[in-house]
Amino acid sequence: MRRVNGLATVGRALTCGGAVEKRLAQAALMSTCSSSSLNSHIFSQKLADRLGLSRPSLVRRVAGTMLFSVAASSLAQDALAKEKPRSEKFLPKEVVLYQYEACPFCNKVKAFLDYYNIPYKIVEVNPISKKEIKWSDYKKVPILKVDGEQMVDSSDIIDKLFHRINPDSSIPDGEEKKWREWVDNHLVHVLSPNIYRSTSEALESFDYITTHGNFSFTERLVAKYAGAAAMYFVSKKLKKKHNITDERAALYEAAETWVDALDGRHYLGGSKPNLADLAVFGVLRPIRYLTSGKDMVEHTRIGEWYGRMENAVGESARIKE
Repeated sequence: MRRVNGLATVGRALTCGGAVEKRLAQAALMSTCSSSSLNSHIFSQKLADRLGLSRPSLVRRVAGTMLFSVAASSLAQDALAKEKPRSEKFLPKEVVLYQYEACPFCNKVKAFLDYYNIPYKIVEVNPISKKEIKWSDYKKVPILKVDGEQMVDSSDIIDKLFHRINPDSSIPDGEEKKWREWVDNHLVHVLSPNIYRSTSEALESFDYITTHGNFSFTERLVAKYAGAAAMYFVSKKLKKKHNITDERAALYEAAETWVDALDGRHYLGGSKPNLADLAVFGVLRPIRYLTSGKDMVEHTRIGEWYGRMENAVGESARIKE
């Protein structure tokens, strides 16, 4: 109760606050198979019984061949889903992403870059001063610079990159376009009311934001507690604005809606992810290991698809300096 009252006091103060608090709020909004030796032995023994084999060495060789085949099949499926190597028609010399680490729209762009294995550098923008993007007339993130050319708006950035990778193809329409728009117009609006649903979840979210963001030590302390307080109350307004009565129910419904759209397919794109898959995965990635994301995976069917997407997107293509 003391924590709620304390955050309420800070929240009321922020209501009358200045530009710093507002920027913090804006930033937050943007913001297998394995087998042990015992299992292998049991498998070998069962295989021997089934095939009527008695020589242990022969049984182990047969079992090993079968297990290798299963593993190879799994690896082949991952390789099919992963877009490597990169298109030889698009080989930029320098790609720089100006971002907030927890911003869902920035993570959409990163999911695309990672999947297509396009090396990029990151410039983490300070959400209070925004000094890192003083050079640009556009004051939001993400901003992507490709060999000096500025690109803005996550969906537009992805469209331009897709066209450069596939110059002979048009931007996908129909089902793919529908679900990309669903991400921008619905899914992202469900996230903030969930990650700032309670005082503890708001503090958890801002602990992640300030740990991964570009803050000085003092800014980090102020941002964590003041930002959490601000967003706790802002999330209630967003909940009302988007007609959300139960935050978790809305998140679970969105996850189930997406799984229904897959209609039994591994990805919306079929055998490999398309731009809609990458968009959904990108905006969910920042919350996956927060309380809201864990709840979503536990209480819906989205976990299997999300796991496949983690494998398909693979390791980050980020160039660490």
